[in-house]
Amino acid sequence: MLSNFFEVSMLFCFALAWPAALHKSWTSRTRKGKSLMFLIVVEIGYICGVAKVIVGDGSKYLLIPYIFNATLISCDLLLYYRNYRLDEGKSVPQFLRASK
Repeated sequence: MLSNFFEVSMLFCFALAWPAALHKSWTSRTRKGKSLMFLIVVEIGYICGVAKVIVGDGSKYLLIPYIFNATLISCDLLLYYRNYRLDEGKSVPQFLRASK
């Protein structure tokens, strides 16, 4: 279906943008300039996309880009949490520490 092609294309374009956002979150070591509400709303959107596919209103191959993008957002949420702790001067879990 043509609509599935356009949906996958949109998800692919978003997937290209998230690694740059993740890199910025990792290297900046601050949450300034990030919106927690935006990240949560986008994550909910991807979860709804997964639910749409599971309910049967989309091709099953659409699960891959939805889950991939949701995973990238989850990583950015973890980095937001890390950067929040860094901004507050609190300790950060080992797996979220950046080596200097």
